[in-house]
This record gives sequence, structure tokens and C-alpha cells, in this order.
Amino acid sequence: MEILQLTYFLDVAETQHVTHSAQRLHVAQPAITQAIRRLEEELEVPLFARRGRGIQLTEYGRYFRDKLLPLAQEFRRLPEEMHTMANLENATIHLNVLAASSLVTDAIVEYVHNNEGVYFKMSQKPGSDLYDVGVTTRLFYQHDDQRSNSEYVCTERIFMAVPARGRYANWKSIRLEEVADEGFISLQGTSQLRLICDAFCRHKGFTPQVIFESDNPGAVRNMIAANMGIGFWPEFTWGRIDTDRVKLLPIEDPVCHRDLILTCRENKADATQVRAFFEFLTGYFEKRRQEA
Repeated sequence: MEILQLTYFLDVAETQHVTHSAQRLHVAQPAITQAIRRLEEELEVPLFARRGRGIQLTEYGRYFRDKLLPLAQEFRRLPEEMHTMANLENATIHLNVLAASSLVTDAIVEYVHNNEGVYFKMSQKPGSDLYDVGVTTRLFYQHDDQRSNSEYVCTERIFMAVPARGRYANWKSIRLEEVADEGFISLQGTSQLRLICDAFCRHKGFTPQVIFESDNPGAVRNMIAANMGIGFWPEFTWGRIDTDRVKLLPIEDPVCHRDLILTCRENKADATQVRAFFEFLTGYFEKRRQEA
């Protein structure tokens, strides 16, 4: 099987018409017809059947299309990934930010203000190695003792943000089992912080009842201020609460901490700019941690 054959097949499978596919692909109709015929001969099954003036997929054709589509999507992504690899050699610093995105954004704004000619491209791709500086998080006890000078790790406490009035007005701290029946305001379920906080709750024998999800810490804070529920709040990466309608309670049990990991990957021939920003970013995190 050739890539060109598969490309022709998938397009005809979508249009159900060889002439229309030929026009879309800017090739001669006989070229598509011959390519599909050779593909059918190689597979030894018919992929299309006549239907009036057009054609339709056979049962074999539908199965073949469904198997090919995920592979075709991966293939289409390859040029972008190769382009990203090439860009690692220019002045753009590529960031893969899976945690503390608000704090990283603030740091970038300050860095760019004092360093002209530096550009940033930020992505959120779990498992990707195509970045210069990465920011991620994990449960605090999942640490690795073999730490290099290209990695910075700091531990952050996680509090429970609650309405300042009502039930929690006089509380000084909480235990997670005491709020097992509460409605939680939370980040979206795919965020690493959300997964960590869900793990804390499972450790105490319950699954949090999430009544509102957002990708914005400010929205989480505002919903809690409106007495709509409670929510986990990282000590310094989300910034200050800045409202007297929400209070932060220390969590006594279990220990609710997480590690933030900043990683520097020196992919460029000249990694001077990457290293400079990495050192700035680690200093920025350390300063905010100490202030908290």
C-alpha cells in the first residue's frame, strides 16, 4: 500500500464520488480510479460498490476507512511537529505548561518587558518532548531523588477555599472528610491539579461532588464567593484571593501538598536564552512561594 493510494481512498470515501475527489485533489480521475483498483487488488476485497451515478463504501470499505482515519490524523500532524522541532533552533522559547499557567504567564510578561527580542510559544501537550522549558506538577510524595541542575522543584500547600460567611465563618482548619457532602467548584477534570485534588478526596473515601467546572481560577474564586460551593486553592500559583467573601482554611488531614516541577531541555545549539529564562522563571516561582 502506498500513501497516495490511501489518500485517494479516504477522499473518495468522504465524497462518495471519484470525479468530485479528482477536482478536490487536482488530479486526473483515471489516476484515482487506478489507484483504488490497485488497492482493492492488493487487499483482495472490494472497497466500493456502484450506486446509481456514484459509488458507496462496501462493508470492507467502511472497516478500512475507520481503521485508517486515526492513522491519517497522526500523519497530518507530523508536519506541525517537524516544524516545531525546527523552531527550537530559533529565538522562540517553547513552553509546555501543564500546571501553574497563570503564574507562568505573569512571569513571561515581566521577562519580555525587560528582554526585547525574545518570543514565546506556549502549549499544553502531555507527553510531548518538543519544548525548551516545561512546567508540570505531581503529588508531593512522588519525588525523584535524582534531580539535575536542569530541574527545579518546589512544594506548594493546597488550602480549601470556602465562603467567609455562614457555616465556615469561625472555622480555623478542616479535615477533608468533613466536607465530603459539599458541592465543589473545580478546574476542569483533565487538569493535573484537579487529578491531584481528586486523589486527596479518594484517600479519605469519597469522590468530590463537582457542581461547577472552569479553566479559570478567577471563576472558581467568584463562584465560591457567591456561596455556591467550596474548592481547593493552591497556596501561591493562583495568586491572592483578593476578596473578604472567601477564606482559605488549612487542610489538617490528609496532608495536601503538591510538587511543581520546572524542567529545562537544552535542545538548541545555543541554549543561552533558554537557560536565562529558566533561571528567571525558577527565581520568580521561588519569590512567590516565599511571599506566600
